[in-house]
Amino acid sequence: MILYHGSNQDIKEIDLTKTRPNKDFGQGFYLTADKEQAMQMAKQKVVQSGGTPTVNVYEFDENHLSDNELNIKIFEGYTEEWARFILANRNRESKTKIHDFDIVIGAIADDKVGVQLFRYMKKYIDLPTLVKNLQFVRLTTQYYFGTERAIKLLKKL
Repeated sequence: MILYHGSNQDIKEIDLTKTRPNKDFGQGFYLTADKEQAMQMAKQKVVQSGGTPTVNVYEFDENHLSDNELNIKIFEGYTEEWARFILANRNRESKTKIHDFDIVIGAIADDKVGVQLFRYMKKYIDLPTLVKNLQFVRLTTQYYFGTERAIKLLKKL
């Protein structure tokens, strides 16, 4: 499978220490199968930090998803479990990881999803309502590679 990473530069080598903590699935390297989504992320990164919008392209052999040596979590759509996981990773002071997954695959918590998460955190809605509201948001999948073992499975094209 081909995966894309939007950035403000060409990435010669993935360095997990340069990735930001408190993201959807924790500190790690994020990719998408949607090239346009990657370009939007690249443009956003340029606005934040300068540089040139760049879509880095990687190949990943999906057979690794059944590899017993990897710890993999796959979320199927917007669920309460997914929402709890996102909130646990985003809302914390510590940079210490809260999980030991090599790879996590699941829905992106983009701006539209972020609004619903905010409403939940402010207790305007409960968790079942959050998940129900998310069913109307276009689902885009993100791929998190959070360990060196997982990063080594990505082949830069």
